[in-house]
Amino acid sequence: MKQLSHYVTDWLDKRARLTPERVALIDYASGAETTFAAWNERVNRTANYLRTLGVGKGDLVAVYAMNRLEYLDLFWAAPKIGAILQNLNWRLTVHELQGIVESGAPKVLIYSEDWRAQVEELKGSFTTVEHVVAMTNPGPGELDIAEREAMATELTDIPQLELDHPWGVYYTGGTTGLPKGAVVTHGNVTWNSVNTITSWGIHGRHKAALQLPFFHIGGPMIFMVPLVHAGGTTILCSGFDPDETFDLVENSGITHYVAVPTMFQMLQEHARWDEADFSKLELVISGGAPCPLPVMQKFWDRGVDFKMGYGLTEASGNNFWLPPELVKEKIGSVGYPIFHIDMKTIREDGTACADGEEGELLIRGPHIMAGYWKNPEATADTIRDGWLHTGDVAVRDADGCYSILGRSKEMFISGGENVYPAEIESVLTAHPSVLEAAVVGVPHETWGEVGRAFLVVDKAYDEADLKAFLDERLARYKLPRSIVLLDELPLTAIGKLDKKLLEQYEDTK
Repeated sequence: MKQLSHYVTDWLDKRARLTPERVALIDYASGAETTFAAWNERVNRTANYLRTLGVGKGDLVAVYAMNRLEYLDLFWAAPKIGAILQNLNWRLTVHELQGIVESGAPKVLIYSEDWRAQVEELKGSFTTVEHVVAMTNPGPGELDIAEREAMATELTDIPQLELDHPWGVYYTGGTTGLPKGAVVTHGNVTWNSVNTITSWGIHGRHKAALQLPFFHIGGPMIFMVPLVHAGGTTILCSGFDPDETFDLVENSGITHYVAVPTMFQMLQEHARWDEADFSKLELVISGGAPCPLPVMQKFWDRGVDFKMGYGLTEASGNNFWLPPELVKEKIGSVGYPIFHIDMKTIREDGTACADGEEGELLIRGPHIMAGYWKNPEATADTIRDGWLHTGDVAVRDADGCYSILGRSKEMFISGGENVYPAEIESVLTAHPSVLEAAVVGVPHETWGEVGRAFLVVDKAYDEADLKAFLDERLARYKLPRSIVLLDELPLTAIGKLDKKLLEQYEDTK
């Protein structure tokens, strides 16, 4: 028999009834605290305001904003009325955003002051946008989101939704063509939170800083949504600032912190690193890219439970958990699949890999996206027979623990041997003079491909010393055959390393 009873909850309304006076949200800039009851009322006003703009079930609301309270309110308000949040990546160019807005066909666009000039450029291409709403200082013909203050704090005529109804569209980092929009459903959000709470041990006394860009899937999913689910507290930050982060760690009582490797490296290079008190942190997790072992080791030396996570937009954020007692035993592992998730690795012919054998990582579970927005071909290519094909190479050990070796598309073959740049990059950044590293494969007439390393280094850097360091730690076929020094490594629109640009280096020099 099939399940006949279904219900999609109003998250903030439910949490506000369960723990109304508990602090839900702190705005770091102002210090203002908001209880769950007060947050729910403000979000209801926002939802009622959206309705006055003609927004209803199935309509898209585009948001082009930095991390602000209004953005968080919209994250919860749109789903209350069945609307779909279209999260615009402010790192994209206006040209790219034009295509994304045209594809999404939002009814309303809401923006923060930071992007006023870009919104003015975009306006000429609007075909479906009926209202442009400013978070502050509206321009001619625009509306002011402050008008929501006049709205009712109660929400009526709440639509009946299914778990597969879209919650939001989140854009993946494409290196060719427009970024693809992953459709994340109410069910995806729910199951990601359930998985995180049950597997990571999140509870109502936990507190986390929100520094990742909110347009990115990691913004809401790690850790804001699980904290609302469990009744914990989120501290909203406008972005990442090392000095501010040390203040958060030492003075705000945060228990959980997530960042990308570059952010951790900046913290470790900061003058406050040696004296910082990390004793209140229960979990520090790195995502977005493989984290170099030296970065992890420095946290372990300070007694911090630091580990690598693995997530992707198409899988709503979180996928693995490595118990603290295994972190140093299984170095480089991302851990076991969390509660309601299944994993496997496959060979190129689609057959399952044995333990210890490298293959493409496949994931299935109720947290997997519904598909790509208006892109059935890409959806069919990515989700096959219920399995999400990640494009990442992984290996599972005999205990069922997984390690991510890198992107299958980044792997290159040198003299018949598979070479994974992430492994070489980890060794490179272990050298004291190497601040950042990226490795790509380049053509070679004898070996087919060889590695080229792009480095950001300090003043003490000596190439001969680095080469001797690598000789001791890497097989000969893994050694980079050329080294390029850069002032900084290029990033994609979502802040990840832009290896496509590095691959083109030879063509542009």
